[in-house]
Amino acid sequence: MSYELLTVDTVAGYVATRPALARFGAVSQVREVGDGNLNLVFVAAAERGGLVLKQALPYVRVDPTWPITPERNGIEGRALRVHNRVAPGLVPEIYDADPDRHVIAIEDLSDHRVWRGALNEGLRHEGVAAALGRYVAKVAFGTSVFGLGAKGHKAALATAANPELCEITEDLVFTEPYITHEHNRILPANVADVAAYVGDPDVRAAVGAAKLAFMTHAEALIHGDLHTGSVLVRDGSARAFDVEFAFYGPVGFDLGALWGNYVLAAARAVVLGDDAHAAWVLAQAEETWQGFAEEFTRSWPGRADPRIIDLDSYLAQVYADAVRFAAAKAARRVIGFSRVSDIESLPEDSRVRAIRAVLAAARLLLTAPGAGGEPKPLFERVGQVLSEASR
Repeated sequence: MSYELLTVDTVAGYVATRPALARFGAVSQVREVGDGNLNLVFVAAAERGGLVLKQALPYVRVDPTWPITPERNGIEGRALRVHNRVAPGLVPEIYDADPDRHVIAIEDLSDHRVWRGALNEGLRHEGVAAALGRYVAKVAFGTSVFGLGAKGHKAALATAANPELCEITEDLVFTEPYITHEHNRILPANVADVAAYVGDPDVRAAVGAAKLAFMTHAEALIHGDLHTGSVLVRDGSARAFDVEFAFYGPVGFDLGALWGNYVLAAARAVVLGDDAHAAWVLAQAEETWQGFAEEFTRSWPGRADPRIIDLDSYLAQVYADAVRFAAAKAARRVIGFSRVSDIESLPEDSRVRAIRAVLAAARLLLTAPGAGGEPKPLFERVGQVLSEASR
């Protein structure tokens, strides 16, 4: 390893060496909070406020033989600066970036909690879904050809390549669940469910089209991994974090990632007998879409080239992309690598039913999405499918 990893005992000394962090004063307390696969994360309390240090590991934590570039940390820092500019208040503020130790220092949001855990507990944070829709819209407009113009967009695109982490998404979301692969872990009772899903030619064609769009539609500097586990919530506040997968990709991917995770949360609620919470979670798909469409529409008159593309046509394409991506993002969490607590924390008999339900919902989204631009009736149908398939 070419750089030193931080520990609870070394964070205070490290902060003291960084001029950009001098305003915080001496660090008095440090705790490690990272529970992901790719990074070390520390919360530091200092004389004049708190901050979070995130250091990229050069390997996947759960499999140290799987190398991964720590340069992603610099990509995240640059993306955070851009997203703070175009969508202030919807991502953490960034204070410092250290390219030698692959550390970024960002705003301490310890007064928030991870949205996935809150949803698992049946809690409702009203307004979060709409705020995330506005976040996606602000990033979509502000970092695309609409906000930057053709030359500005091409220049920005040239500086934002993230090939290694894009390849992870290409593999884990769009490829490995549909082949025999060591990352796939399928419960015996779900073998037939998975076989029916991945063997459906319409499913395979739709997922293939979604993968191609992910790989080729360089629309905006999207978050790239916007699920309920990468959102921090508090009453009246929502922040998207962990933007290390950011790259120039299709806008619908971020929306679809959220929608797919709403499906996972709803499947959990259904098998636990909480139909009211399941319906509320699925209704967040409409909230997210409305937040996105309204914010993007507000920005539209200020586009760099007023002759460019019809707004309704563009929104229809984003919607269609989002539906396919939602299905792929939900399905990969119950077939392949990197599972989610929504499903994994359930007793095995309930987990079997939830997985079966998620795959049935994903199949619906991929093969019979219905009329474009109307998430409310679509996700009401998803709720019906989840209920029927989990019996």
